[in-house]
Amino acid sequence: MEITVDNIKCGGCAGSITKKLTTVFDTDKINVNIEQGIINIDLDDSKKNELVKVLLDLGYPETDSVHGFDSAKAKAKSFVSCAIGTMNK
Repeated sequence: MEITVDNIKCGGCAGSITKKLTTVFDTDKINVNIEQGIINIDLDDSKKNELVKVLLDLGYPETDSVHGFDSAKAKAKSFVSCAIGTMNK
């Protein structure tokens, strides 16, 4: 499955995303394209809503899915996820 998300800025973001998705979905077949904001994960399409929720909780909403205050809140969460991912390298 491929999903495009907002707020991916660096390897720290990618690290947090990969770690969380590996844990939640029990797969290590995850690729995060930082420049394009694209996440590829070996996951059944029936799990898309769950994937979208997990990513939003980390601060990486599906592109064009949040606006206004929710967008600002997602950006704030992504900064925290990014910092955690950077420290865990």
